[in-house]
Amino acid sequence: MKTIIVHIGPDLDAITSIWLVKTFFPGWIEASIGFVPAGKTLKDLPPDDNGEILHLDTGFGRYDHHQTDADICASTLVYEEIKKNSGKDPALERIVSLVNDVDHFKEVYYPNPTADYWEFSLIGQIDGWRFLYSEDPQKIVALGMDCLDAIYKMFQNKIWAEKEIKEIGKEFDTKWGKALGIETVNDEVVHLAQKMGYMVVIRKDPNKGYMRLKSRPEPDIDLSEAYEKFKKDEPDATWFLHASKHMVLNGSAKNPDMKPTKKSLDELISVLKIHR
Repeated sequence: MKTIIVHIGPDLDAITSIWLVKTFFPGWIEASIGFVPAGKTLKDLPPDDNGEILHLDTGFGRYDHHQTDADICASTLVYEEIKKNSGKDPALERIVSLVNDVDHFKEVYYPNPTADYWEFSLIGQIDGWRFLYSEDPQKIVALGMDCLDAIYKMFQNKIWAEKEIKEIGKEFDTKWGKALGIETVNDEVVHLAQKMGYMVVIRKDPNKGYMRLKSRPEPDIDLSEAYEKFKKDEPDATWFLHASKHMVLNGSAKNPDMKPTKKSLDELISVLKIHR
């Protein structure tokens, strides 16, 4: 049976390298996982002599990096193998780059590195699991792999959103500043565009017809006027103004009974757009 060996007390790099092998190496999804003291191998055998056993982040073999001062980690080494066999995966590339940063302690250079949201991230969670489940490394790995499945999906959505914002997004001016309108099923474009600095983002779902309008949480932005205009023009559609006045919804996965707008994206944009 195929077996993956990592060090006791698996960290982000060890967990990610396991996830990469079990997810992207053909035939390894059912591989068992074993643990050895850091630097050791299973039964002290050579790390790469048995094709049914992979040593990751330990043992000084092909998927370990502790024998070199190069800017690499076990996850980057495993990813290079994936890339060689399956081609480049932009989402994986970003994930392993972040894992490598953390494995070399570069997160201390990140913006606001003492902020609490770092403890709320997978990085912080793994450290917490290593306290809580120090005697159960299998559980630590299982929890981390579930999280990485979700993170991989979010990175794929983010890359898709970046592409759509660049290629089909429609920039326009509002009284609060630059805004973006876009027709897509990917709701990640709304969050990403706000992070990119757009003051207002409006998304129309091309399949369901629903519209989502959100602004950055600036105190001078109030979408009430737009909400009243939408409601007046289409009283039969369902409109919801969030209490913050920073969000107008016409459709939600949380309320399948909402009736979508019949207006086009350009017609919706015209309610907010400054015509020069």
